[in-house]
Amino acid sequence: MQPLGVFCVIGTRPEAIKMAPVILELRRQAVHCAPRVCLSGQHRDMVSPVLEHFGIRPDVELTCPRSSTSLAEMTARLLESLDQAMAQARPDCVVAQGDTSTVLAASLAAFYRRIPLVHVEAGLRTGDLNAPWPEELNRRLPGLTAALHCAPTRRAADNLLAEGVSPGSIHVTGNTAIDALLWTLARPESAGPRGLEAIDGPLVLITGHRRENFGGGFERICAAIVELAERFPEVTFVYPLHLNPQVLEPVRQRLSGRANVRLLPPASYPDFVWLLRRAALVLTDSGGVQEEAPSLGTPVLVMRETTERPEAVEVGLAELVGTSTERIVERASQLLWARRDQPADGPAIPLASPYGDGCAAQRIVALILSAPWRAKSPVPRPHVLLPREVPVL
Repeated sequence: MQPLGVFCVIGTRPEAIKMAPVILELRRQAVHCAPRVCLSGQHRDMVSPVLEHFGIRPDVELTCPRSSTSLAEMTARLLESLDQAMAQARPDCVVAQGDTSTVLAASLAAFYRRIPLVHVEAGLRTGDLNAPWPEELNRRLPGLTAALHCAPTRRAADNLLAEGVSPGSIHVTGNTAIDALLWTLARPESAGPRGLEAIDGPLVLITGHRRENFGGGFERICAAIVELAERFPEVTFVYPLHLNPQVLEPVRQRLSGRANVRLLPPASYPDFVWLLRRAALVLTDSGGVQEEAPSLGTPVLVMRETTERPEAVEVGLAELVGTSTERIVERASQLLWARRDQPADGPAIPLASPYGDGCAAQRIVALILSAPWRAKSPVPRPHVLLPREVPVL
């Protein structure tokens, strides 16, 4: 039997992290499949170091406008270039992950060419198209077109069922973010970002890049960090900066020159895991960090009004605080004061995660290689879910 042609599309750093375990598992199954890795070019500079960490070389590299261009222009270019790449590769299926513009374009290109789409991390929803924006729309479209939905949690699977997705196409696999985290923790530990090796006091890790926080949101977040840095001079606040100018400019303007605030270039994935393990607290508007930090027992304050990852919130490992300066300062202070009263611990160790057990990639590849879904139409008909129906997961 001819190996299955699997076209793996990656656009951003989070996609690279979460797709890497799937690609490694596909390559381990080389007798049964022939994976090809395609970089869309959406975040080229931030993707390559991640793939190098996992020992992955792309087979196809496309170009894309800089992130400062409009979403419309970027999406149009992504769609055109991915369509041409799929036409040339002629794969048996396309695999895309998450909720980026690359995923949106890949799902459309695969749909137009009637190539089955495998959506990794399917079913995440906030129910609000404006939060996160435009990610909530980006992940809903594959929910309409995918032949195989790899839901990270039961809640994500239930979201798809509520939208009328065929139960037979939905499978709870766990999140490959946990696979990548455990893979990295099993390797020799990073020495950490340059300049932080000697820090032995408490550390707060900050990440922020969401478009809906551009402008006023980032101003309020920066104001909160300023107040926290003054209130806790013994704490080092570490902020690896996103390359988008709408993030860089306000953050540098408000936070540069403060003795206990370190503004870093984007951290490599091993360095980022090092930071997560040592952080007393994480302040973030990111999605993936909401999965990684709770798996290490690191508390997370989510600087957003909604989250598509409520599982960590429900078990008390994460909390939504929005972008209110007062709310961020209040809750961060409470957690840091509580930390003062606890004995010093060593590096964090993995906990039982609500997002997976580290075997998601194995399950996903097993599903990709299974015959039943491959024999179906690449675009399943809509399914009306009856109340008595039970999902086949």
